[in-house]
Amino acid sequence: MARMHSRAKGKSGSNKPVKKATPSWVQYKPKEIEMVVLKLAKEGQTASEIGIHLRDSYGVPDVKIITGKSITKILQEKNITKEFPEDLLALIKKAVFLRKHLEDNHKDFSAKRGLQLTESKVRRLAKHYIATKKLPAKWKYDPQKMKMYAQ
Repeated sequence: MARMHSRAKGKSGSNKPVKKATPSWVQYKPKEIEMVVLKLAKEGQTASEIGIHLRDSYGVPDVKIITGKSITKILQEKNITKEFPEDLLALIKKAVFLRKHLEDNHKDFSAKRGLQLTESKVRRLAKHYIATKKLPAKWKYDPQKMKMYAQ
């Protein structure tokens, strides 16, 4: 499948293990992993940061295989979710930083193009989240209002 805003057809990234059983070398029980997830979430880490932390510090290869639930599901059950989904927030932050860059460098045309592509992705993703009711129906992407989410 081709990339969204280029003609490239590369396939990158790691693959999940085919085996769906808990590895024998994992020494944590599902309840212990859930407690660690909640502790890290209360410290302000996002779901992807929690997964990386569990992988690197605790040796947990995949939370879903061990607990039967994804990190996001665990956080939703305990009502520790963010206002916006993590991927949408990352794109909004990128767009805000590009706008800030363009204030100082208004002749940077490649950055202008990058901003157009990023905001296009924000709108497309927001449309999906509005349809799945993860965002309110009247939510609109406004670059001026989104500055406060980029800190």
